[in-house]
Amino acid sequence: MTWVLLALAIASEVTATLSLRASEGLRRKRWIPVIVVGYLAAFSLLGAILAMGMPVGVAYGVWAAAGVAVTAVLGRVIFKDHFSLLMGIGVALIAIGVGLIEFGGGH
Repeated sequence: MTWVLLALAIASEVTATLSLRASEGLRRKRWIPVIVVGYLAAFSLLGAILAMGMPVGVAYGVWAAAGVAVTAVLGRVIFKDHFSLLMGIGVALIAIGVGLIEFGGGH
C-alpha cells in the first residue's frame, strides 16, 4: 500500500510542477488551484507514507528522483522543453539510482 501511495504522491507533485510551468509564473490564475492541491496532496501523501514506516531515505529518494525524471520527460512532451541525450542519460541514471535505493533498503 505504501508504494501505491508513493506513486500517487509522485503523480501529485509532477502534476503540480507541470501546472506551475503552465501557469507562466502564476500569471495564468486558473492553474493556481491545481498547483496548491497538487503540492498539498504530494506532501500529505509523503507524510502518510513516512508514518506507515517507509524509511525516509527510500521514500524521499524515490519521490524526488522519480519526480525529476518524470517532470523532465513530460516537460519535453507537453511543453517541448529541451531534452538532450545527456539529460536522457541522467534520467536513466536516476532510474538506476532509485532501484539501488529500493534494493538496498532491506525492507
